[in-house]
Amino acid sequence: MAVYAVWNNKGGVGKSYLTFQIAAEYAKTHPDQQVLVVDLCPQANASSMLLGGIIDGEDRLTKIAGRASRKTIAGYIDERIRSPYVSPKAGSNYVTNVNRYNDQVSPNLHLVVGDESLEIQTSRVSNATNPGPTDAWRIVHGWISDLISDIRESWNITDSTVFIDCNPSFSIYTELAMSASDRLIIPFSADGSSKRAVRAVLALLYGVTRVPGAEQSEFFLNTQRFRMSVPRIYSYVGNRLTQMNLGAAKAFKTVVLEIGKEIWDVWRQSPNNFAIHPAGEPAPRNSVEFRRMFQVEINDANTASVVSSGLGIPITTLASGTKILAGRRIMVNQSQLDRQQPNLRKFVRTIE
Repeated sequence: MAVYAVWNNKGGVGKSYLTFQIAAEYAKTHPDQQVLVVDLCPQANASSMLLGGIIDGEDRLTKIAGRASRKTIAGYIDERIRSPYVSPKAGSNYVTNVNRYNDQVSPNLHLVVGDESLEIQTSRVSNATNPGPTDAWRIVHGWISDLISDIRESWNITDSTVFIDCNPSFSIYTELAMSASDRLIIPFSADGSSKRAVRAVLALLYGVTRVPGAEQSEFFLNTQRFRMSVPRIYSYVGNRLTQMNLGAAKAFKTVVLEIGKEIWDVWRQSPNNFAIHPAGEPAPRNSVEFRRMFQVEINDANTASVVSSGLGIPITTLASGTKILAGRRIMVNQSQLDRQQPNLRKFVRTIE
């Protein structure tokens, strides 16, 4: 059991959708565990899906965020800004049981609800890193770790599986998420900009630059300075890749292979940046074994994907037939579900 960050330095790769789906499926298939999602993306799309989708989920999200005492990630950040260097041990006040709002997900799935107010708080969080004690940067970058520890302690457990949905850009919240995580899931779409974004992830977190002597990120330098761990790459996930047009599918496959080569080169230089799995498995000896361990492809379910996120029904439990979404009747075909359900189930089975 570990803390997984779901992040790519690019929007539009299905990061929040993937967080929603894998967290819901993992909770369903591990009913004896307490599973937590921390929504650190200011758009709060993962929270919206988990709480019931585009209509009900948004309404519930607005009500939770609108309370005088906000039970959201922004409420927690407010409390930490007031006490930046000593944890108030209050993280458990900000966790919500998702099943209370959306009975389509398992009762063991919990959420620190996202909040658009994170954007407003950004400068105040950054300011807390300096001035302050000499290790202010390290302490502030432990806020989300403190949050997770508080919640686990309230559950009277020392370990649980956590998924963090991250801000697409490399903001202060992304840095806090990376500092709290053990493992990194990198979703990508099959286009040239995704390849550049994956390169940015490797440079920002691990100092893997393409130009010798290139300037390093402050995050990388400070994690080295304070001897802080960063998440190890667990999987890079081609998200919703399959296209009906054969030519497009071939072109997409080419880009997927190019991204795979990029990450394979990093493995050959710095294998310690990767999390070997499953436990006890030998390290990959060639690119084929490397892809088998680290590369995942999630096929596009087209309309079924939209309905799943729009209604807050995990794709692995969504049934075919007519659904009502925003007042419109929409048909979900079994063939659409058959394209994505097996991929997600297979991927989640690999999550330890």
